Amino acid sequence: MKRNLVEDFVNRRCVVALVGPTAIGKTSLALRLSNVLPIEIISADSRQIYRYMDIGTAKPSQEERERVPHHFIDICNPDEYYSAGQFAKDACNTIDQIFAKNKLPFIVGGSGLYIKALCEGIFEEDFTPEEKAKALKIRKELSFLSKETLYSKLLEVDPETAKLYPDKNQVRLIRALEFYFLKGVPISFYRKTFHRLPNFKTIYLGLTCSREKLYSKIEQRVDIMWNMGLVNEVQHLLDMGYNPKLSSLNTVGYKETIAFLCGRLSEIQTIELIKRNTRRYAKRQMTWFNKNSKIRWFDVGAQFLEHSILKFLANYNANVLES
Repeated sequence: MKRNLVEDFVNRRCVVALVGPTAIGKTSLALRLSNVLPIEIISADSRQIYRYMDIGTAKPSQEERERVPHHFIDICNPDEYYSAGQFAKDACNTIDQIFAKNKLPFIVGGSGLYIKALCEGIFEEDFTPEEKAKALKIRKELSFLSKETLYSKLLEVDPETAKLYPDKNQVRLIRALEFYFLKGVPISFYRKTFHRLPNFKTIYLGLTCSREKLYSKIEQRVDIMWNMGLVNEVQHLLDMGYNPKLSSLNTVGYKETIAFLCGRLSEIQTIELIKRNTRRYAKRQMTWFNKNSKIRWFDVGAQFLEHSILKFLANYNANVLES
């Protein structure tokens, strides 16, 4: 007798992670698959966690969220502290709850660190409320330093972690220094000492397409965001008193629009800069995901895409059962 695909996945604690670069269509595909699979979506997007940031993060609509449960959207204010480690911890609990409903957890997103933390394990990061408040102050102070200064400081206190960021990514440098000043030990040491492994197995599905097609999708999305009212959304955030130097606002779409509102860029310059920076972000995402040999890639332009994915999942299930 043929066993139910989802029932087998639930019993074996298998989750599906649908990954790929921004604008490629991960959410829309997950929603289409929900027509044939009883799923709940765990959003692995480090910006969709923030309230009031809807247009610039391309959040699923309220109708889509009512159609299929989405977790980890609108859980924080833009100035609140939330890390990949905390996401991993919280999402593990949510996965247990989804399994308890005999549904399939579908992790959907392009934030590589969030997905890695959840699906491959990350060090435990239990910050007290006092530490979280202190972290915000530390981050604010560090945000005024140049990338070169941040990198030099990290080389002094945690050279092992500094060598991981030759591109001198400001957000990651600040994160590592923030951790050091909070805990008094290098984050590299903490990772080795307090590593947690997930209690489920991940089936990775990746979406890809030609660079030209992806760039076209990105440009179309940016135009849609601008016409939907991205400027008004960013102005509203500033009017609410949120500091433009916040990590949440120092991201693609928001930082350029802030520069536009401050008169440093024209409308045409702003839109083109958002498109350029989004293309660069997508390239970094693909570089990250291409390092994961477990991902089974599917071209979004292929015929019968959903059928191919369902067939792959069924074959994966059959092979597991036979092994």
